[in-house]
Amino acid sequence: MSEDLLKLKQEIIEAGKKLIRTGLVTGTGGNISARLPGDDKFLITPSGMDYEALVPDDIVLADLDAKVLEGSRKPSIETSLHAGIYRNRPDVNAVVHTHSLYASAVAATRNSIPPILDSMVSSIGGSVDCAEYGIPGSPELATATAAALGSKNGALMANHGAVGVGPDMAKAYARAELVERAAITYICACAIGQPVALDMETMNREKAFLASSYGQKK
Repeated sequence: MSEDLLKLKQEIIEAGKKLIRTGLVTGTGGNISARLPGDDKFLITPSGMDYEALVPDDIVLADLDAKVLEGSRKPSIETSLHAGIYRNRPDVNAVVHTHSLYASAVAATRNSIPPILDSMVSSIGGSVDCAEYGIPGSPELATATAAALGSKNGALMANHGAVGVGPDMAKAYARAELVERAAITYICACAIGQPVALDMETMNREKAFLASSYGQKK
């Protein structure tokens, strides 16, 4: 096993442990994947296995048609979901699928989360849209989730959960966390009044400002 492959597998394992410890999933729910740099292949968590007990050999290698290439374990039933996202988004190198409580609650209503937080604009790209319902593991769910994501970095999955994506595991995980934070804020705001969404002009100005001013120069 190459050093780069082992590093990616370890990133997936650590992200899985964090999912459990932060409550973004329970039991063996959810799944995580990472694209191999410069390749049409990705690594994904196995189906129905304890995140805390995973070792590198448990992580499965698949191609963008969701075909298993290497690994003795059965991959996540959502392998086609991850493959579909990678096919549609060449900029995405990691996908984190959660069953977090508040995001799942909003997803159960089949509503989207409007852009009520500045951080949603900068990290997600605006609203967190809800994908049409699809049976877990089905091609319909994969297609619907990719469509709901579009060019954004987070989406809800109707009656199911949520997904966060990014150019690396750290950003994908952070965006999955932000989807949950946005859902919590939205539900709380609805409880005390009417949330006010940021308008398109404001979002565009904010995106431009953050792109030129936020963070450290490389």
